[in-house]
Amino acid sequence: MRRDSIFYKLFQQSPTLLFELLTNSPLNAKGYRFDSVAVKEPKFEIDGVFLPPENAGAGIVYFCEVQFQRDEQLYERVFAESSLYFYRNRARFSDWQAVIIYPSRGIEQSDIYPHRSLLNGNQVHRVYLDELGDIRQLPLWVALMVLTTVAEEQALQEARYLLERSSVEQSETASRAIIEMITTIMVYKFEQLSQRDVEQMLGITLQQTRVYREIKEEGRQEEAGNLVIRQLTKRFRQEFSEEIRFSVSSLPLPVIEDLSEALLDFTSVADLQAWLEAR
Repeated sequence: MRRDSIFYKLFQQSPTLLFELLTNSPLNAKGYRFDSVAVKEPKFEIDGVFLPPENAGAGIVYFCEVQFQRDEQLYERVFAESSLYFYRNRARFSDWQAVIIYPSRGIEQSDIYPHRSLLNGNQVHRVYLDELGDIRQLPLWVALMVLTTVAEEQALQEARYLLERSSVEQSETASRAIIEMITTIMVYKFEQLSQRDVEQMLGITLQQTRVYREIKEEGRQEEAGNLVIRQLTKRFRQEFSEEIRFSVSSLPLPVIEDLSEALLDFTSVADLQAWLEAR
């Protein structure tokens, strides 16, 4: 089961989810944004980095690692990459903390003695999903994390319960995001089934499926529009007016993709304006 991508999506949808797992969270937790970074020389890939608001001065950076397979050098790697990233961005942050998420204690590396000071302090937080309690009593987004660990014979029942709960507790937009996440989790869990099979198994209607796919398409359109605007800004070394930015971002996705290729031949902003006017 490809849990890395699932947790990546969970943290993207709800960055404050990380702080629901901690006893003490920063006062400005709602302002944090989730990112993933690469640290070069040597190159380390950090699963998740939670960055404090940029307008709040130097704050605490949180590193997150989701580990569902035993790795006997996990802590060596996590502490090395976290320390290196903190060192290279020292002016931006006042402190760092790390959160390691395990399905259970049995996955943790066996030799933790060299890291006893960090692991026994308040800078590193180990979360064991199977010890968080009854999935039905947990905050909804935390319950989605626990759903990834539930056995197949129980997963369908719990997934249906969480779907019903989301329709009652969440706004329409949040409920849509949760339905997409639950569907994704179940598709990964039941690899032998197609997405349509899983949707039928969960009782998701055709209308709901269509709506969520439309929303996902809108998200892709916005992302593509922002990317093209960044490409144009870099190419012409200038910021564009709100009118031009809106003209680009409101284009249908296929047209935005055409623009991403056409802009390679533009020699001036006039070429861009002419291209937009032609459409």
